[in-house]
Amino acid sequence: MPKQLRWLLLIGILIIATFLRFYHLTTIPGGLYPDEAMNGNNATEVAETGHFLPFYVEDNGREGLYINILAITLKIAPVTDRTEPWIVRVPAAIAGVATVWGLYLLVGELLGDAAGLFAAFLLSVSFWGIIFSRIGFRAILAPLFLVWALWLLIKAFRAKHGGDGDAHATNGGVGWWYAVLAGAVYAAGFYTYIAYRDTPVLFLLFIPFFRKTPGFWKKTALFIAATFIVSLPIGWYFVSHPGSFFGRTTEIAVTAGTNPIHDFAVNIGKELFMFNWHGDYNWRQNVSGAPELFWPVGILFLLGIAVSGISLWKSWRSLRTKNPAHAASPEPGGMFPPFALLLTFAWFAFGILPAAASDEGIPHALRSILALAPALIFAAIGGIWAFRLMTERLGWKPAIVKAIAAAFLVFTAMGGYTEYFVTWARNPNVPGAFNADYVAIGNAMNALPAATPKYVIVNAGGVPARGIPVPAETVMFVTHSFTPADAAAKNIHYVVPSGPNATGTVPQGTPSEDIFYVN
Repeated sequence: MPKQLRWLLLIGILIIATFLRFYHLTTIPGGLYPDEAMNGNNATEVAETGHFLPFYVEDNGREGLYINILAITLKIAPVTDRTEPWIVRVPAAIAGVATVWGLYLLVGELLGDAAGLFAAFLLSVSFWGIIFSRIGFRAILAPLFLVWALWLLIKAFRAKHGGDGDAHATNGGVGWWYAVLAGAVYAAGFYTYIAYRDTPVLFLLFIPFFRKTPGFWKKTALFIAATFIVSLPIGWYFVSHPGSFFGRTTEIAVTAGTNPIHDFAVNIGKELFMFNWHGDYNWRQNVSGAPELFWPVGILFLLGIAVSGISLWKSWRSLRTKNPAHAASPEPGGMFPPFALLLTFAWFAFGILPAAASDEGIPHALRSILALAPALIFAAIGGIWAFRLMTERLGWKPAIVKAIAAAFLVFTAMGGYTEYFVTWARNPNVPGAFNADYVAIGNAMNALPAATPKYVIVNAGGVPARGIPVPAETVMFVTHSFTPADAAAKNIHYVVPSGPNATGTVPQGTPSEDIFYVN
């Protein structure tokens, strides 16, 4: 593919990704879920104090990178009102676009430019990718750092001195820097989301496929050293606070049940079926119960898995028979590179593992977010295989094949747009999923004079954050009253009427219009 055309197509894909992640971001989704608000409140405090942390203990504990990025955003954002819900979601939208770019680079390196562009396009229009790129959850950063780290490390191992005819060759010295940067980027992922902790196993696959490349062990040492140095702050935090390392995981682990092996097997089945049959039922994370993949993409996903399995079997058979046409060449005998396929299978398996190992809300699109990219890589493989079938084996005219491909791309793009902005965004269940009523409470309090004492009675359950149940975090963010000092400045008082964290009272005679309820 000509370089100029490749870049034009990539730019077009990134424009689509940007549009679908930023279009009406200020109003869709409405409301602000308390977990998002908790991130926003922590970030607001960090922006004011400059006290950045690797891990924030409130709300069951959260790795700190998203909060720290958000704090910088709040500090430099050219907006006067930093309590609007959409600003909490800006880093997620940027991360979503950057992941599309990274997936193009990675898949292009593994399977060629056409597959890279197709995978990037599928991610750009994926409802699953769009929805989490527009919510202020830290999990969206996990696929971003993993995709870029994998690409950088592959570039490091493939970097060779010129003159060997290798299409992937670059200056050998650049390879060392790729390795260091890969380690730093990979380590940053440990500050994103708990599911990322499964990923180190993926890198064992590099050993059998790259160990004979020049400087492999030195580059591996650089990668590990950079990973260790950059991840040291959060690693030391967990050593000092081991309870935070497990935290929420132990509470929802499938091992807590009476029959964990059975439950784990059932969960795996539910996770596998969510791609094409029944997806996440939570309206905050999906069109309730709908498959995670748009049906034509889902068909390519299944086709890609089948093609990948057959291709791996052919590679294994050719190695057994010592046939020279094996995995060393990019596509021997029409097969796909074994390393790319094994990496995708392993990535997919570890992507669904965090959700399958839990016992809450299965299938779970959020906890399975690391499975999104490999699922779309499989779909890209299926699409490339189908294209070859039509052009090479069936001998269809190029004009017909191109028309079919163009129709597929348009249909898939419109499907992603419609599913998010029409089917999902207009559904009456969505505002409640994001606690839009709590945002309304905050706006009503902001409309009252600063001199008026305002009381928020928190009846909703939830883990306490500095003594107050997390559902109140939405009101705190909208009113900028997270810290006691800010609450006092706004004349806002939080009252927990019962339970072990009961605190505060409402003075007798307080007008009812100055009392608000978080139920």
